[in-house]
Amino acid sequence: MTRRTIDIEIPDLSGTRALVTGGSDGIGLGIATRLARAGAELVLPVRNQQKGAAAKAAIEERAPAATVELQQLDLSSLASVAALGDTLRGDGRPIHLLINNAGVMTPPTRQVTSDCFELQLGTNHLGHFALVAQLLPLLRHGRARVTSQVSVAANGGAINWQDSNWERSYDGMRAYRHSKILFGLFGLELERRSAAAGWGITSNLSHPGIAPTSLLSARPELDRARDTAAVRAIRWMSARGILAGTPQTAGLPALHAATSPDARPGRLYGPRGPGHLGGAPAEQRMYSRLRSEDDARRGWSLSEELTGVRFPTA
Repeated sequence: MTRRTIDIEIPDLSGTRALVTGGSDGIGLGIATRLARAGAELVLPVRNQQKGAAAKAAIEERAPAATVELQQLDLSSLASVAALGDTLRGDGRPIHLLINNAGVMTPPTRQVTSDCFELQLGTNHLGHFALVAQLLPLLRHGRARVTSQVSVAANGGAINWQDSNWERSYDGMRAYRHSKILFGLFGLELERRSAAAGWGITSNLSHPGIAPTSLLSARPELDRARDTAAVRAIRWMSARGILAGTPQTAGLPALHAATSPDARPGRLYGPRGPGHLGGAPAEQRMYSRLRSEDDARRGWSLSEELTGVRFPTA
């Protein structure tokens, strides 16, 4: 089967400063490249500086006029998040776009961050929660649009309120769903709080569907010695244009949510194909797990308690 070309138009982003987490490979690198080609000035915070340098070179090859600023960031470390916040606030330049894209998925055994959080909770949600708080003055200055990348996994499972750090009952997929539901609730609550307090920030959600990325590939550092059966199946489908997207098309919902004048705050964007697994981006019905404002407020309070990071009340 021949894959149909899928793409969207990105508006001119000249004069826009954009920060993308997880931009050194996969979907994030595709997102960052498209933003640079549209004229955005990129801030690329990365954990691995060697990978970051390779990503910067790849972006500049595809967008020769690009401005790409590498920064150090390990989302699994609150100290690293705070250090990046100090650096960028010291620079003082506004941020106009923030795409919270980075994440880890389903380590087979429970792992913890340097702050002793379960790795998926700490990286996918708490690190981004703290990052937005650290960058809030710059986001307000830039009247930024914040797009947070959730997952089709957030349409199932539940928040484990009784054991939020998975110390007693670890299950990789359940913990992944938990982290992405909390993260999605945060993105929607950020929109509500910004609107109420006049922060000038707008916030929405995206999800990539499914695509062959490194999330489910062999990752020795995550105790995953070989590719999962799931990623092998996704590669097979993606190569044949069946249901799954590619790393390039999977980034389109986030790009649409972050840059399109038609994308609305407080909404969810993802692929419009069967099962919302691949295809062109479109607004989608909000996942049932993300509709409770009570859960969003509870998750916000839990995140402040765990991270020790506080957002202003006005």
